[in-house]
Amino acid sequence: MISFNYESDFTLDNESVYADWISKVISSELKDEGEINYIFCDDEYLLQINRQYLDHDTLTDIISFDYSEGNNLHGDIFISIERVRDNALDFGVSFNEELKRVMAHGVLHYCGYKDKSESDEKLMRQKEEEKMEMFHVKHN
Repeated sequence: MISFNYESDFTLDNESVYADWISKVISSELKDEGEINYIFCDDEYLLQINRQYLDHDTLTDIISFDYSEGNNLHGDIFISIERVRDNALDFGVSFNEELKRVMAHGVLHYCGYKDKSESDEKLMRQKEEEKMEMFHVKHN
């Protein structure tokens, strides 16, 4: 089950559309959907998590905690709406496009994709693009 939680004044329009899309992303990677929580927050909230749990003192757009067991995906994905907005401007894309990229990114980590090396990052970007294209696809 995909759930959305808000620690800022941001809320998703059409939560069910996003939940259905993330479910399709998971199944397209031949994984099973468990409990996945998206928590939308601001920079300060995510910075505190970064400091407390990862010992990093930097702003970031996403932190994901992976509790997956085998092919059954579970986790908490924290997303800073402020970072997504700033990154969208920096990358010259819409806020919604950048938000979908970050949302897909978190779940792709649970599917086993990494982004630490240059080759891993290239594959992650390809997968993000592929999964973002699925957002508009209608499935019966």
